[in-house]
Amino acid sequence: MANHPVQTVSTSNDKIKVALAIVSVIAGVVGFFLLADKATAIRACALVAGLLVAVGFAWTSSQGRGFVGFARESVRETKKVVWPTRKEATQITAIVFGFVLIMAIFLWGTDKLLEVLLYDVILGWK
Repeated sequence: MANHPVQTVSTSNDKIKVALAIVSVIAGVVGFFLLADKATAIRACALVAGLLVAVGFAWTSSQGRGFVGFARESVRETKKVVWPTRKEATQITAIVFGFVLIMAIFLWGTDKLLEVLLYDVILGWK
């Protein structure tokens, strides 16, 4: 018997919640710009209020809960990463810069060689 993944179908309520979240973000941004003559704190409050309302709507939808689960798993995975020490990072960076320098010199030399061959030897331009 084969195991088939089950996909959940989002309800119309979830679609409405996501749409309201998008509208809330847009309303916060529009409010920020419409209140151009007001104090910066009031403008920032309008923007933050729109974002908070959007987060509230998104949090209650199934897509929002899925995103929160994904974010938690991402944080958990980044804690498993073995980060290089400062010395290792410096050595790797030096190797990369050295390789880039060598490639730049090689490409410059190749360009000059082809320039000399094409213009001086083949075409005879000086």
